[in-house]
Amino acid sequence: MPKVKLDRIDRKILNDLQENGRMTNVELAERAGISAPPCLRRVRALEEAGVIKGYHADIDAGTLGYGVMVFAQVGLSTQSETDLKKFEDLVRSWPLVRECYLVSGEADYILKIVAEDWDAYQKFLTTYLTTAPNVSHIKSALGIRVAKHKPGVPVDIE
Repeated sequence: MPKVKLDRIDRKILNDLQENGRMTNVELAERAGISAPPCLRRVRALEEAGVIKGYHADIDAGTLGYGVMVFAQVGLSTQSETDLKKFEDLVRSWPLVRECYLVSGEADYILKIVAEDWDAYQKFLTTYLTTAPNVSHIKSALGIRVAKHKPGVPVDIE
C-alpha cells in the first residue's frame, strides 16, 4: 500500500482519533485548530483513502470472562499462497482468535487467542487448531499480564 501524504492537521486528527475515537467532531476540530466543517471533510477523506479503517470499543476481556490470553506460533506443512489463504480463511472463522499475523522465522503464523480459562483454550487447541488442515506444529505461550496495549501506530504530529 502506498504511503499517503498527510499534513500536520491530518496527523493531529489521526493522533487524536487514535487516542479517543469517540471524540466529537467539534472537539476534534478545536484540538486540530480548524473549524468543524473542514475537520469533518478531512476525517471523511482519511476514511475514504483507507487511512482510517474503522472505529471500535476497547473491551476489557476479563470483564466478559476471558481470563486467558495465549500467543500460539503455528507452523504449516506447506506455504503456497493457496495454503496460506485457506489457513487465514479458517482462522477468520474462529471467534477466539483475535489477531493473526503471517510472520517470518520458525513459525508461519502468530495467533492471539482469548479463552475463558486454560481448559477452554486446550479445548480450542485440540478441537480446532491442531486438527486444522496443513498445521504441522504449534507452540503456545500464555500471556501473564499486559504491560502495554497501544493500538494503532505512532503519529508524528510535529
